[in-house]
Amino acid sequence: MVGLSAHQLFSLDGKTVLLTGATGFLGRTFGRAALENGATVIALSRPERLSRQVQEWRAEFGESRVRGYAVDMYDLPQLESVLGQIVDREGFVEVVVNNAHELGAKTGFNTPHGGLESATHDQWMRNLTAGVYWASVVVQRLGPAMKEHGRGSIVNIATMYGLVAPSPSLYTGTEFMNPPGYSAGKAALLAFTRYVASFWGPHGVRSNAIVPGPFSNTDGDSENAVGRDDPFLERLRERTCLRRIGAPNELVGALLFLASDASSFVTGQALVVDGGWTVT
Repeated sequence: MVGLSAHQLFSLDGKTVLLTGATGFLGRTFGRAALENGATVIALSRPERLSRQVQEWRAEFGESRVRGYAVDMYDLPQLESVLGQIVDREGFVEVVVNNAHELGAKTGFNTPHGGLESATHDQWMRNLTAGVYWASVVVQRLGPAMKEHGRGSIVNIATMYGLVAPSPSLYTGTEFMNPPGYSAGKAALLAFTRYVASFWGPHGVRSNAIVPGPFSNTDGDSENAVGRDDPFLERLRERTCLRRIGAPNELVGALLFLASDASSFVTGQALVVDGGWTVT
């Protein structure tokens, strides 16, 4: 029986966490949070940043607790191969965090060609692939071991726009665009979350989602980064009850809750962390 102290409830000691999109805006924080709370982390990402991120984490947390697998997740045969290697090499993976998504012009972000009137078939397919299909492949490959062991936690990273539509007034007169395929893909991810919870719950496998609100990347390290003084950020702030955008570390509590035994009787849920965005 798990004790009642916060350390015991939320601990990831002895758990292995697979994290997709490990070098992205949110992924870097998720990986560090898992490591700081005792987990071994298997990081999946494109190769450009993976080596540096893995080296940084190994230097701080120890080489044995961090493994990195480079993969272009759009290359589905390569993704299947990498997941097969993980199953063969890493043993039982108790926690899966499906975080990866492509947020750039190829998925219709922040381009005049990404809107409802002109979004292309390729943009739609990339959003649906990243939004739900990647998660389904990861779960399909790693889930059987969870069922066999009678436990496991799947945490899917969705978005507020899987629940509500973007407000057009946010984007009018700006260079920013949130494409329709993104909303559709993340809404599908929420449905997939519930489906897994329903079918695998009898085997002790839990499936939940985190639904972030406005967590804009102001680091300037990606093509969709927002300048810290950009007027667009003020529009986002004014739209939330708390009148500000979120910081990645404000998702850590939700992640630890759903990944750990603190949520042992929680499944099929979408935990909204949005500063009040969806309540007004």
